Amino acid sequence: MDSNTEDANVPKHGSGRRRDEVMEALRDRIESLEGSKRRIRKVLPFGVPRIDNKLPGGGLAVGALHEVAGGGNGTVDGAAAALFVAGIAARTHGQVLWCITRADLFAPALAQAGLTPDRVIYVEAGDDKAILTCLEEGLRHGGLGAVIGEVARMSMTASRRLQLRAEATGTMGIALRRWRRPADAVDFGQPTAAMTRWRVSVLPSVPLPVPGVGRHRWLVELIRCRAGESADFEVDACDAEGRLHLPADLADGSGAAEGGYGRAAG
Repeated sequence: MDSNTEDANVPKHGSGRRRDEVMEALRDRIESLEGSKRRIRKVLPFGVPRIDNKLPGGGLAVGALHEVAGGGNGTVDGAAAALFVAGIAARTHGQVLWCITRADLFAPALAQAGLTPDRVIYVEAGDDKAILTCLEEGLRHGGLGAVIGEVARMSMTASRRLQLRAEATGTMGIALRRWRRPADAVDFGQPTAAMTRWRVSVLPSVPLPVPGVGRHRWLVELIRCRAGESADFEVDACDAEGRLHLPADLADGSGAAEGGYGRAAG
């Protein structure tokens, strides 16, 4: 047998290890460029195991951008989405910057979701471009508990800038997607650099044994999660501390879907 042929068929010492190292370095480089493998330094858990288990690190990344929208084009689902965001912001520490294009937020409702008026700084801007600028400046500050901006449209470039600002300062950014025209809702399906994307819809309240309206109930859909899975959860609306609750009729788990349900911790 030719010695050259024999040598070619024998693995060289360390060649396999070197190849693995090169491939791992290449994967890390690609993931770094795509922003899909950022270290999550701190998270804000919902306290609902099956929700938190779907999120990298066991909760919402604090130094990241997140997107939330109502499940439909109506004001009811839009209001539920705003209260869901308020509940998240209520469980952060520090002041909350909320950037709006129209002054239609109802402060008492936000307070019922745990976000009291003394914690909120409102900034009213004229359009999406101005809102995105305010969002970026708020994230750049680094001393706020959360920065929220109500926008109809958000490009990949704009979202990427916000994600980088959030990562740099460790501040949570939330883009609350609101639309004045149904055509703008299509933009919510376009790719962005947000870490997670949520959709909140109103469900019928549980009938009470006496006349009155039961606790608000939501369908919360995690429709995109970077390095995680999609899921949906049926929960009771945020309480006065910004926590979600397990619906009483699902407490025994008999009605639990794959997404799972639970009670959020403070």
